[in-house]
Amino acid sequence: MARSKGDEFRVKPVLDGTVALVTGASSGIGAATAIALAGQGAAVALAARRLDRLEAVAASIKDQGGTTLVLECDVTDEQQAAGAVQRTVAELGRLDTLINNAGVMLLGPVEGAPLPEWQQMVQLNVLGLLYCAHAALPHLLRAAADGPRQVADMVNISSVAGRAVRNGNGVYSLTKYGVGAFSESLRQEVTKRYVRVSLVEPGATATELAGHNRPEVLQAIRNQFGQRMQAEDIADAITYIVTRPRHVAVNEMLIRPTEQER
Repeated sequence: MARSKGDEFRVKPVLDGTVALVTGASSGIGAATAIALAGQGAAVALAARRLDRLEAVAASIKDQGGTTLVLECDVTDEQQAAGAVQRTVAELGRLDTLINNAGVMLLGPVEGAPLPEWQQMVQLNVLGLLYCAHAALPHLLRAAADGPRQVADMVNISSVAGRAVRNGNGVYSLTKYGVGAFSESLRQEVTKRYVRVSLVEPGATATELAGHNRPEVLQAIRNQFGQRMQAEDIADAITYIVTRPRHVAVNEMLIRPTEQER
């Protein structure tokens, strides 16, 4: 739909009048996605632990005329995850789009692995995502029934590791395979009610994700991967998914750098 002003015509942003919540929004794919969705007209709630980084992303959105809400929270805490959803609805008025992006990738051999690394991945990649999905689903169903676009979206960020297991990524792959299984089951449950559940599986991407690994693992990662995508490349794919017309659902998207073989 176009808006006219004199002889000027402007295309109405696709997500005008909608609200999105992005987890892990303080950097990387989350920050890039929040900015991209705001550019499409959505009011965007930004959730993550690093308040200073969230405020910087929010300032960027506001500088472009967008509406945003900063939510300092740890989604591995059930109450904080639910609270982020509740505040989004209370302060921005609704919830049409959830981007479950928060995650951590801690690689290395199973033998001798530090158990806290496994626990951290399960808590964030699986439980954090589930807490947000559980809290958001009633609002997404409501948005699909009475929202401006008559459709709502949940986009769960997985990884190429959710399709292809490698030596050294066993538990990380376990969590991402789980995200894929949950996403497909939920998709079947709610798709006829026009809540679209989509799975995005990025390959090598230049973000802070790998930086949390132990030094010896980090060096192996650097040797393993060459060409990398940018966070904005994945944000562009997510934006494509959530801006499709009501009758089109992109269920799954695997994205690799052109040079990445596996």
